[in-house]
Amino acid sequence: MELLPLVFTSGWASGVNAYATVLLLGLLGRFLGVEGIPAALERTDVLLAAAGLYALEFVADKIPYVDSGWDAVSTAIRPTVGAILGLLIAGHTGDLDQALSATVAGTTALASHAVKTGLRFAVNTSPEPVSNVAVSLGEDLSVAGALMLAVTWPWTAFTLVLGTLAGGGLLTLALTRRVRRGYRRWRERRHQVLEQP
Repeated sequence: MELLPLVFTSGWASGVNAYATVLLLGLLGRFLGVEGIPAALERTDVLLAAAGLYALEFVADKIPYVDSGWDAVSTAIRPTVGAILGLLIAGHTGDLDQALSATVAGTTALASHAVKTGLRFAVNTSPEPVSNVAVSLGEDLSVAGALMLAVTWPWTAFTLVLGTLAGGGLLTLALTRRVRRGYRRWRERRHQVLEQP
């Protein structure tokens, strides 16, 4: 299996949902015998811990504003998990390869986490909870799809994840500007109402 595509894709997936990434990679290695999956992820205790934490995140990620709090807490966790996965996936390929893999995966995880956090913040401005559930389920399916693709067609996964990351970044910038403009308008109207006798 190609090292760079798996490291990059697992880093991206960790930034979106670290626990689902660990769980899915462990299951792929343990039950499907996928090569290149670190043996540490296939351990029963790791799989159970990842499953429990994924279940907790699955619920928290569907609740407006709770998801943003969860994302804030996960700012340190997701990139760290991504970097550790990069290090484990590189295995004993040599000090430089391991360091580069950890850096690529951790940086990619941080970037995808930033995109996810920004998009979810914008989604939370919507008054109804349905969009949160839909976006969260879409994220979970994207993580599963990207990882499945990474173990079958690594370079295709790499290309799609790179495009998703770039597109998500641009969308986050656009939505953030729109939310800021809306907040400014709301504040100006509120200020005008308060000044009226």
